[in-house]
Amino acid sequence: MKTRSASLMIPIALAFSLALSAALLSLGAPAQGQTPTVPVQPKINLSLEQRHVIKELIKDLNISPASQKIETTVGTTVPATINLSPMPQVVSEKIPQVKSHLFFLEDGKVVIVDPKENKIVDAID
Repeated sequence: MKTRSASLMIPIALAFSLALSAALLSLGAPAQGQTPTVPVQPKINLSLEQRHVIKELIKDLNISPASQKIETTVGTTVPATINLSPMPQVVSEKIPQVKSHLFFLEDGKVVIVDPKENKIVDAID
C-alpha cells in the first residue's frame, strides 16, 4: 500500500506544478528564463552642473511661463495647448545633448520636452 501511495504522489505533484505554471503565466508573470519587459521612461542624463547651467541661462532670458498648469512628471505627454520653445542657442552650445529639445516653464521649473514624442524628459527645479 505504501508503494501505491508514493507512485500516486509524483503525478499529483506534476499536475499541481503544471497548473501553478499555467496560472502564473496567465497573470503575466514571466516564465522561467524570460526577463519581464519594463517600460522605459524617456529621460536625458544631465549632471547637476548641467541642470544648474540650463536653469540659470533660461532664467536670464525672461521667458513667460506656461499659460496653464500641467503635470511635469518625466514621461508625461505635453498637451498641444502648451507653447513649447526651442532650446536657446546659448544653452545648446554649453549642453549639446539638449540641442534638439524643446522646453517650457512651469511653476519655476524648466521642463525639457522630446520633440519627437512630445513627452517630458526632465523637469529642472
